[in-house]
Amino acid sequence: MDVRYALEPDLGAEEFLDVLARSTLAERRPVSEPETIRCMLRNADVIVAARGDGLLVGVSRAITDFSYCTYLSDLAVDVAFQRRGIGWELIRRTHEAAGTGTTLVLLAAPLARSYYLRIGMAPHDSCWVIPRIPQAGPSP
Repeated sequence: MDVRYALEPDLGAEEFLDVLARSTLAERRPVSEPETIRCMLRNADVIVAARGDGLLVGVSRAITDFSYCTYLSDLAVDVAFQRRGIGWELIRRTHEAAGTGTTLVLLAAPLARSYYLRIGMAPHDSCWVIPRIPQAGPSP
């Protein structure tokens, strides 16, 4: 199957949720909060889609200032399409779209840590988070 990549700033929530479920990333995303999912997509700066025969098989979603920092908040590849270089290509194209002069940062899922090392990303030992408090909708 030929995989095609493209910026898709208007990616729909239904397709996004579907690929999250097929990638296992749904376990760590607010899939039961449709308005949050829509806001995640609407407010992203860069969304890159990977499609095989029209089917969304991978997606990356990033927030960036296009000059210094890019946070790659979601990287999802359908498990049936993993180990084909799709994740790496989504990362590369996301960084390219945001500007390779930015530092690309992501938080790895526990089972994905070895993947990021394998593709040449450098680990960082000081990340600090304040967990989200689920809401009915976006903050004002």
